[in-house]
Amino acid sequence: AAGMFLRLLSDIQWRAAHPKWRRMTRSQRSTSTTAEPHPVSLPAQAQVVICGGGIMGTSVAYHLSKMGFKDIVLLEQGRLAAGTTRFCAGIVSTARPMSIELKMAHYSNQLYQQLEQETGVQTGYMKTGSISLAQTQDRLISLKRIASSLNVMGIPCEIISPKKVLQLHPLINIHDLVGAMYVPEDALVSSANVSLALATAASRNGVQIHERTSVSHVTIQKGRVTGVETDRGRIQCEYFVNCAGQWAYELGHSGEEPVHIPVHACEHFYLLTHPLQEPLSSSLPTIVDPDGRIYIRNWQGGILSGGFEKNPKPLFTEGRNQLEIQNLQEDWDHFGPLLSALLRRMPGLEALQIMQLVNCPESFTPDMRCIMGESPTARGYFVLTGMNSAGISYGGGAGKYLAEWIVNGYPSENVWPLDLKRFGTLQSSRTFLRHRVMEVMPLMCDLKVPRWDFQTGRQLRTSPLYDRLDAQGARWMEKHGFERVKYFVPPGSDLLDLDHSKTFYKPDWFDIVGSEVKCCKEAVCVIDMSSFTKFEISSTGDQALESLQYLFSNDLDVPVGHVVHTGMLNEKGGYENDCSIARLSKRSFFMISPTDQQVHCWAWLKNHLPDDSNLVLEDVTWKYTALNLIGPRAVDVLSELSYAPMTAEHFPSLFCKEMSVGYANGIRVMSITHTGEPGFVLYIPIEYALHVYNEVMNMGQKYGIRNAGYYALRSLRIEKFFAFWGQDLDAFTTPMECGREFQVKLDKGMDFLGQEVLLEQKQNGVYKRFTMFILEDHDTDMDLWPWWGEPIFRNGRYVGKTTSSAYSYTLERHVCLGFVHHFDEKTGEELVVTTDFINQGEYEIDIAGQRFQAKAKLYPFSSLFAQRRRKDEVELSGYQRE
Repeated sequence: AAGMFLRLLSDIQWRAAHPKWRRMTRSQRSTSTTAEPHPVSLPAQAQVVICGGGIMGTSVAYHLSKMGFKDIVLLEQGRLAAGTTRFCAGIVSTARPMSIELKMAHYSNQLYQQLEQETGVQTGYMKTGSISLAQTQDRLISLKRIASSLNVMGIPCEIISPKKVLQLHPLINIHDLVGAMYVPEDALVSSANVSLALATAASRNGVQIHERTSVSHVTIQKGRVTGVETDRGRIQCEYFVNCAGQWAYELGHSGEEPVHIPVHACEHFYLLTHPLQEPLSSSLPTIVDPDGRIYIRNWQGGILSGGFEKNPKPLFTEGRNQLEIQNLQEDWDHFGPLLSALLRRMPGLEALQIMQLVNCPESFTPDMRCIMGESPTARGYFVLTGMNSAGISYGGGAGKYLAEWIVNGYPSENVWPLDLKRFGTLQSSRTFLRHRVMEVMPLMCDLKVPRWDFQTGRQLRTSPLYDRLDAQGARWMEKHGFERVKYFVPPGSDLLDLDHSKTFYKPDWFDIVGSEVKCCKEAVCVIDMSSFTKFEISSTGDQALESLQYLFSNDLDVPVGHVVHTGMLNEKGGYENDCSIARLSKRSFFMISPTDQQVHCWAWLKNHLPDDSNLVLEDVTWKYTALNLIGPRAVDVLSELSYAPMTAEHFPSLFCKEMSVGYANGIRVMSITHTGEPGFVLYIPIEYALHVYNEVMNMGQKYGIRNAGYYALRSLRIEKFFAFWGQDLDAFTTPMECGREFQVKLDKGMDFLGQEVLLEQKQNGVYKRFTMFILEDHDTDMDLWPWWGEPIFRNGRYVGKTTSSAYSYTLERHVCLGFVHHFDEKTGEELVVTTDFINQGEYEIDIAGQRFQAKAKLYPFSSLFAQRRRKDEVELSGYQRE
C-alpha cells in the first residue's frame, strides 16, 4: 500500500489548473438561467423573502410556490448554486438512522427523479444504488438496524455478503469486510443543476429571483419580522427564510435582535480523477466505507472520493464575508489518511491520474442534525441550514417541510429532532461551535452505539451539587447543555472500563443501575433533577388561571397546593409539552417541564399568552436545584428532617407545600417522583442546595440511602408505562392515543386548545395506540438490546415503531413502549385501533433484522406482579391499571 501511495502521490504533481476547474463548473451550470442580471429593481414588499440560492433556498421557494404562495422573493449574494451546493458530491442517500431524516431523503430522491421532466433542466439524475461497507460486526449491526427501518418504509434494501459486493462493484477490495448494506434506489445528481431546476420551476410559478443581492439584516418589531434590508434597498415582508448555509450564523446575528443559529463550517476534501483506462460505468453503485471514513462514486468515467477525517479543520470562526466560495487551498498532507483508505479499498487505482483535490466549506451543527423551523424570539423568521454534508439528500424533503410550516403553521411530520428550538443561546458561542464541530465531523463516520455522549462543550450548565456528585462516582451525560447523572460507579469498580462501555448488547452498567433501581424500590434514592425546565406564571387577577385553562387540557382550577399532570396541546390535540403544574396561590402557578423544553415551551407560551402587563411569565430553572427522593423510606427521611408528618393522610399524592428541610426554609416539596414510585421532589433555592443534600444524605444513612441516576429513572418509568415527551410523546400524539384521557377535562367549563380533536377522538376512536411490550424470548445476556425505533410486527405485518425501551429489573424482562397502527390489509388505509385489536394480536419486535416475540399491554403491571421477582412466576396474562 505504501508503494501505491507514493506512485499516486507522484502523479499528484500534475493536476488540472484552478481556472480550468472554474471553467468546467461554469459549463455545468444550466444555460437557461432563471435570474436576471442587474439592474432590475427589487420589489418594495413581498410575502416571503428567502435568503440563499443554494439547494435549500431554491427548494423552499419551489415548494412554497407549489403550495400556492405567489409573492416570493429569493435573494442570492453571489450566483445561484455557487456556494456549498456547487461543490456537493451529489450523492442522494436514504440510509439514515433517524426516521425523519430517512423520510426527507426518500422524498428528495423521488422529487429529483422527476425534476428534469418537469423543468427541462438536466439534473444528471442517475439511479446507481449505494453500498455501505462493514469492517466490523458492530458496524454490520448498525447497518442492519437502518435496513430494518428502510424495509418497513417500503424502500428496497438488503444486507449482502462481501462476495455480493464484489459482484456489484468489481474494483472493491473485500478482504476485510464482514458484510454490507445495499440500497439499490439511491442516486447521483448534479447538485448545482438540481438547484437550478428547482429555481426554474419556482420562477415559472411566479417567484422573483435576484442574484448578487446581499441581505445586511432583518428588521424585527414587537417580536415579528417586518422587512429585510439589502444592499439594493429594503423589502417589507411577513416571512423571512434564512437559507444562508455557512453564513446563517452571521446573518442571524446581524440584526438588533439576534436569532441564534448554531452552525460552523469545516473544510471538506474530495478527490477528482481523470477517467480510468476503461472508464467506470455510470451505473456503478456509490461506495460508503464508514470504517475507512470515505465515500467513493463514479465521476465522468473516473472517481470522486472524499471523507471525514479525524482531525477536521474548522473555517471562518472569526466570520468572513465571501460572495462565492472559491476552491480553498489544497492540503495533500491533510488528505493523506483518506487517500490511503481509498487505495486500500480500490487497489487498482494506483496508476490513476489525479485531476484535483477539491477543498470546500461544509456546515455542521452541534448534534449532527440539520436545523429548521421558526425562531423562538422572532415570529415569521424561519431557518433551514446546517446539513452536515447531507444537503443534497435532505434538500427536497427539508424544503417541503419548511414550506408546510410557513403555509400551514406546522409541517406534516414530527420534526422536533431538527427544530431550531432544541438549541438555546448557550450553543451559539463561537468557541463552543468551533470545538464541537471538530468532534462532530469525525463522528459522521464513527460507530454510534446507543447512549453515546459528546465530549466537547461539556460542563456548561451544572447543578450546584456537580462536584459533590462527581466525587462520589457520578458518570455524566448532557441534555440541552445540562449535565445529568447516568449512574454512580461504586468504589473499587473499573472506572475506565465503564467509560468505554459502548455496545449494542448488554452494557457494563447493567448491574450498577440494577442496584440503584433496587434501592429505589426497597429503601430511598436521591436523583439530582435540576435540569428540568421550571417556569412561574402569575398575575394580579385571574389572568394566569384563565390563560392556562385555555392552553392546558387538564383542569388547573384546583385548590392551592395541588399538583396537576397535564398536556400543553396544539390545535391538532398533539403534545407541544407534557408537564406538571403546581398551584402555589390563587394567582400563581409553578410549571415543571422536560429539560429540552426550555426554549420551545417559553416560545409557545409567549406566542399564546395574552399581551398583558398584569400577567408575568418567568423562567426560574436556574433558581432551584431539584432533588428527587424515590422509595418507600423517602417519607421517613423527610419527616425527620422537617419535623413534620409526611404520611399520605398529612401529605397526599400530587401535593405541593413550602417547608423547611434542615436549616433551610422555602423548600417546595412535591409528592411526585416522575416514576410511579412513592417519594418526593424537593425544589430547593440554589444557595441551600448543598446544605439540604448533605442533610438528606446524613439522615438517610440509617434508611440505606444512596445516589442514583437517570438510567434508573428510565427503567422505573418505562416499566410503569410512563410516557416521556420528546421520546414517546410529540406534537402528533394526543392524550387519547397514549392512554391519558384522565389528564383531559373535556367538561372543565371552558374551551381549551385541541379540545375539538379530542372530542372527535373520544367519539370515533384513535388511529394509533400507545402500547407496552414485554419481550418474551429475548436473552438479556446474549441478544441485541432494543433501544428505540425498532419496527413492531403484529401477526407478521408491520404496525409501528418503538419509541423507548429499558430493561425492567422488576419483571426481569425488556420492556418496549411504542405506537401500534391498524392498516387495512388490502388498501393500506389507516383504521381505528381498538382495545381488542391490540389484545388479540401476536407481536414481534425487530432488533437489527432479528424478531423477538412480545406480549402487548395497554396498562402497566400492578404492584402485586411487580413484587414477584422470578421470571417463571411473572403472570404475563394478568394486568390492571395502577
